[in-house]
Amino acid sequence: MSQALEEKTQPRAVEARGRAPRRSASRARTRLAYWLIAPAVAFMVLVHLLPAAGGFVLSFKRLNTFTFARLFDAPWAGLDNYRSILFDAGNPLRDGFFGAVQNTAVYTFWTVGLTLAGGLAVALLLNRPMKGMRIVRTLMLTPWIVPSFVVAVLWQFMWQSDVGIVNKVLVDYTGILGHRPIWLLGPNTMWAIVIPSVWRGLPFAMLIFLAGLQAMPQELHEAAAIDGAGPFRRFRHITLPLLRPLIAVQLLFTVIYSAYQFAIPVIMLGTNPGEHADLMMTLIYRQSFSNNLFGFGAAASTLLMLIMAVWVAVWYRTFKRDLEVV
Repeated sequence: MSQALEEKTQPRAVEARGRAPRRSASRARTRLAYWLIAPAVAFMVLVHLLPAAGGFVLSFKRLNTFTFARLFDAPWAGLDNYRSILFDAGNPLRDGFFGAVQNTAVYTFWTVGLTLAGGLAVALLLNRPMKGMRIVRTLMLTPWIVPSFVVAVLWQFMWQSDVGIVNKVLVDYTGILGHRPIWLLGPNTMWAIVIPSVWRGLPFAMLIFLAGLQAMPQELHEAAAIDGAGPFRRFRHITLPLLRPLIAVQLLFTVIYSAYQFAIPVIMLGTNPGEHADLMMTLIYRQSFSNNLFGFGAAASTLLMLIMAVWVAVWYRTFKRDLEVV
């Protein structure tokens, strides 16, 4: 009887001893993974989380030229900064804030829409077999590798009313327009910053879409063509649904990038681009560092961050199923 019990319990003991090394090895791998990501986490905390928390605290301070030296010890303002931005009717700061929000929304809409639509269109063209394809693809990436400063300076010269190449083409060479528009001042300033932003961002969108098109199973298009589906129907029912995850990811980053755009507007139009092209970032920079209204700038930055958080939540809810497919 006792011998039978020993024979039954012996395999269990061996199995238990075998589990212990496996558990210890698993814990060791987990600890190694934590140690590997620790520098990235520390970097994110130091560069992103702590400054964001500091800006949030400063948004409740009466921080200006006279109290800036005290920084976090500046007088407590409570919700006064937010109240002056959102509810103080007749306050020029409030009018400027809502004007910047509207301009940023318009700028983001056109920049994102034209970038994604243009990137997809160019990717569809470059996905076709043709001579010199590698050279064409390389040249198409040129605007993306050019720094934002160079892009802004280049287009600033191109937008010049008298000697700029844009007006020369539109007025002198083609006669599309009968007068020389002023692009860097007045109502046309929005297009003066939208088009360079699209020009710079389109190659990256094209590259992502082109990679998705080349990874797409061609058997689906061949089967649909055999069934009588034309190019438009194949694009609508096959290409677009398969590209939805890529569209979702690019939409997220392009909206955030456009909402926080700063280099191109400031270099081309200065810190005060006017009511037609004053974006959130130019407004925050001007009020904070030119007018020394640091509390207002911190509050406006916090509101922009909240708007972006809402956008991310809406985006995730909309494309959740597409991301699960990925």
